[in-house]
Amino acid sequence: MMEALLFGLLGAGLLAAWLAPKWRLRRALARPLAPERAAILARNVSQYQGMDEDERGRLGRMVQRFLHEKKFVGCAGLEVTDEMRVTIAGQACLLLLGRVGEDGRGPIYPTLDMVLLYPGAFLAPRRQLDASGVVTEERQDLLGESWGDGRVILSWEHVRRADGSGGPAHNVVLHEFAHQLDSESGNTNGAPYLGSSERYRSWSEVLSRDFATLRHEAMWGRHGVLDHYGATNPAEFFAVATESFFEQPYELAASHPALYQEFLRYYRVDPRQWQAAPIIREVEPGVQFHGGGMVYGQWR
Repeated sequence: MMEALLFGLLGAGLLAAWLAPKWRLRRALARPLAPERAAILARNVSQYQGMDEDERGRLGRMVQRFLHEKKFVGCAGLEVTDEMRVTIAGQACLLLLGRVGEDGRGPIYPTLDMVLLYPGAFLAPRRQLDASGVVTEERQDLLGESWGDGRVILSWEHVRRADGSGGPAHNVVLHEFAHQLDSESGNTNGAPYLGSSERYRSWSEVLSRDFATLRHEAMWGRHGVLDHYGATNPAEFFAVATESFFEQPYELAASHPALYQEFLRYYRVDPRQWQAAPIIREVEPGVQFHGGGMVYGQWR
């Protein structure tokens, strides 16, 4: 009898421990987004102002879930504030807005545990192998990194600089969280999980072609809507194109219409709905300026 009681209590304790996080999450999602947090999204997520009421509500629920599930850690003496947390959560969840369902309660970067935040660019060790096989150790200044062990690292100074006007889009949060999505297929290679072989064929054809075009532009110093950093490899192309898709949708749709259609199908939102159409000027006859550019591998 006593043994049965002990096992019963143990089972009840394990069940409570398993259910407690779900109860806390449900409570967090039941509350509307606090007005001060909504104001942060309005200030720091440029697309937020153009969203309809349903989209704002869905993004707000996703932000609450992100803040509930992910840990933020300040590095190099940085004290993480609610403004920092909400800004990063809002921009990161923007990529999932069309992918989590109408209630905004789908998985939010399920493999991500922690966001490490530095006050500015941070140094990261790198090993370089030259043609003769000699390995050299060096340290690089970085603005952000997406790791496969559940961490994203960001520079707050550059999070605040997110801008899609007057040149190629630069949004370090969109860039690094695009890498998180890319890795869902099992590899970070510019081909995120798409769901069918047909989708991969179309994706490969379009992105390979536009990547080759960007490499050519970078080689000759010609600037367009995609930053030349996207010519580095397939993963960077996907991340750079994601920045432009959300920050400069009209320009990307005009200069890379097939690429824009692939991203519409993948992200399931059209960021043009949140922005006014820009005036695109010509810098010389027949050449449009949308903004301005690394080497790609193969999607196949």
